[in-house]
Amino acid sequence: MLNKVPRDILLLRSPSEDGGFDKYEEAFRARGYRALSIPVLETVHTNIDKLSDIVRRGGLISEQRQGREREYAGVIMTSGRACEAWRIVVEQLTVGDSDAREEAGGWSTIPFYIVGQATAAALSAIHDSFPSSRYAPRDIRGAVESGSSERLAHFIASDLSARPDGAQGRKLFYLTGDKNRDTLPKILTDAGIEVESLQVYATQGSSRFEEDLGNALEGVQALDPDDDDRWWIVYFAPSSAKHVLPTLRKQFDMPTTAKVEGQKAGTFRRARLAAIGPTTSTYLESELQLRVDVVAEKPNPDALAAGIASWDGEQGF
Repeated sequence: MLNKVPRDILLLRSPSEDGGFDKYEEAFRARGYRALSIPVLETVHTNIDKLSDIVRRGGLISEQRQGREREYAGVIMTSGRACEAWRIVVEQLTVGDSDAREEAGGWSTIPFYIVGQATAAALSAIHDSFPSSRYAPRDIRGAVESGSSERLAHFIASDLSARPDGAQGRKLFYLTGDKNRDTLPKILTDAGIEVESLQVYATQGSSRFEEDLGNALEGVQALDPDDDDRWWIVYFAPSSAKHVLPTLRKQFDMPTTAKVEGQKAGTFRRARLAAIGPTTSTYLESELQLRVDVVAEKPNPDALAAGIASWDGEQGF
């Protein structure tokens, strides 16, 4: 086996943000590789003005029913990004607004139904930051009982049914992203519960990818001209692959299934490609004409790192 500098691994994903070791990076380091995670997607908030109008009403629904206004029976959030949108609005409405600082009423008395402890913590943080705001959530439900949108939907239906006037005819306010599935609203609608949805965030290709990639590569040891196959680039989803490809081609010779106009082989860092699963691999090969050498047997850090290490071993590196 040739004694070469360990290969560098470019992971097209956001690194872990929980303060601990990143599992993907650690899986490669344990096998003698140096791994870099570069975010390829970013979240942008949408319809913040519309959300602000709804939040300002303090939970009252603008429509009239039987000659009186009614309140939402609850708010549904299934991601931290939805919580971020709510926090933005609460801060905008609360700062300098004496009407926002009422101890009772408004959203503080309306249940917020959420998935998982992380979302619960994000909502609790809003209340901790604005404890007297009538726009801040206080009644947070479902974190322990629900680990998925489907389980949350059944929990909400059961929780509403237990109220004195039941679940029928109730209306919920659901904050969504641009890629939400219809599982949750369908279950609730079948239970006779109305769901009003508002998209408050969308995911798109990172506007900072080229800058982030350049900064990361500057910190890597200069390319050894005798080490032709030093880099691996790992794709984790089809959604961002097309967005990042032109930038990657400025830095790497990308293996392709067809000739790429305007790029001469051997002029950049050479790279092999890997994919986290067959869906991503198929997209890269069929849509972008990129050749994928390794597909992880399972979509997890150890399987991915083992697959690349095995390929390198078979090639005699």
